Amino acid sequence: MKSKFKTIDLFAGPGGLAEGFSTLRHDDGSRIFPIAISVEKEPSAFATLRLRAFFRQFGEPPRGYYEYIAGRITRDDLIALHPAEWREAVHETEMLELGTPEAKAIIDKRLNQLSDDSNTEFVVIGGPPCQAYSLVGRARNRGIADYEAEKDHRHFLYQEYIRILEKIRPAAFVMENVKGMLSAKVGGKSIIDQVLNDLRAAGGAHDSYALLPLVEEGRGRLSGNLIRSEDFGIPQCRHRIIILGLRKDVAARVPPLPGSGYLLTSSSRSVTVRDTIADMPELRSGLSKGGDSDERWKSAAIYAAKLAASACRKERHSKVARRLRTVVKELRASDEVPPRSSSQITSIRDNGLASWMADGRMIDMPNHESRGHMESDLARYAFASAFAEVEGHSPKVTDFPADLAPAHQNWNSGKFADRFRVQCWDRPSTTVTSHISKDGHYFIHPDPRQCRSLTVREAARLQTFPDNYFFEGNRTQQYVQVGNAVPPLLAREIAEVVAKLLRSLD
Repeated sequence: MKSKFKTIDLFAGPGGLAEGFSTLRHDDGSRIFPIAISVEKEPSAFATLRLRAFFRQFGEPPRGYYEYIAGRITRDDLIALHPAEWREAVHETEMLELGTPEAKAIIDKRLNQLSDDSNTEFVVIGGPPCQAYSLVGRARNRGIADYEAEKDHRHFLYQEYIRILEKIRPAAFVMENVKGMLSAKVGGKSIIDQVLNDLRAAGGAHDSYALLPLVEEGRGRLSGNLIRSEDFGIPQCRHRIIILGLRKDVAARVPPLPGSGYLLTSSSRSVTVRDTIADMPELRSGLSKGGDSDERWKSAAIYAAKLAASACRKERHSKVARRLRTVVKELRASDEVPPRSSSQITSIRDNGLASWMADGRMIDMPNHESRGHMESDLARYAFASAFAEVEGHSPKVTDFPADLAPAHQNWNSGKFADRFRVQCWDRPSTTVTSHISKDGHYFIHPDPRQCRSLTVREAARLQTFPDNYFFEGNRTQQYVQVGNAVPPLLAREIAEVVAKLLRSLD
């Protein structure tokens, strides 16, 4: 019988890593990496995680699931329809803050139960929270009076990950984190050096685990584990450190690297924003102040495009000005104003993405609703999108006409060179981060007629979440979940590498 590896998903968020690993199957249809436990502390992300665990209980998801994500029945209705599957999902998921005594007691009990079978092999996946390691997070911390990195528990949450490795000695592990971990220091000591040493020694000896590259190694620290998502068919420039470890006895059976074939396979083409979201229904932005209506929005959008065109003419952005004048004509000529939300199911132009993300059984598309914006920002959004269409890249602060500059004391400081960032049609998007929950300025939709930032569903598509993946919570919480996740399609590709490496255990 083919091996199955009970998979422990730590710091799971909404489940991006688990989604990729759990979809990999043997020829008989059984999962190679069935998820045994998923752990997340944030309530809305946990609700999403548990719902997806429920989804996985079925060979073919029931109609009730699609009715629920379409808003036609309640969660209680769904549970009542499939109580046994819901109980399994409850058993699989734990809402716990890892690193606390309570979490330790519960997780250890669960792990002891799973380890009762001496033939059990584990795989551990997950990414300890990255706020303390990211460049933005570190800059924010420096602005906090009396901040001491040595006392920030987030720097050391990875140690709970290490503790669980030591307890169950999995055949393999995958740990994800931000690129900023490479340069992070606490007390003058390198965080990444400590992490790597602790990972290697997680089985009790200094070389208990071998750490393997996932890509061809180049120049720079840990280059074999710096994953550029856009190189692997992901429509997003997301660069993350992903560390793959194999237990010493497993690694001894693997042919020497490089040249063994156990690396991620780069894509032959770049997948773009256009490939991913161009066919989604047009939406209008909301107006966050002074009342919101179709008529008021249309007037505000026309005024914004005219204002932006006039500002461009003053500073000789003639091509951008012409594009904006066309936008004004199109808005005036339109008999209908786009809605603020749509449940219309739409295609995905890239065939590879479509085979992964589309679901013909869906009733409605969830999580596709625009947010509200201040009227003063609409002209900046219109300019930025039109500029990107004409110039092929998002404008920097230095490209903005003076008449469109916000009253922001740091506008010309050089600290926010791309304060308003458009996701260009014919490129992969920039990194989708949790900051998308704040104001949307870094995630402007490329169509200047819509004057808005990306919706949760558009961001989720750029992250390669399947269209049937439903995000619980309010819209802000949904954005945070999407931005914090590992792209599930990339996770699947990593899972394929891990599965090849573990074949020697069959």
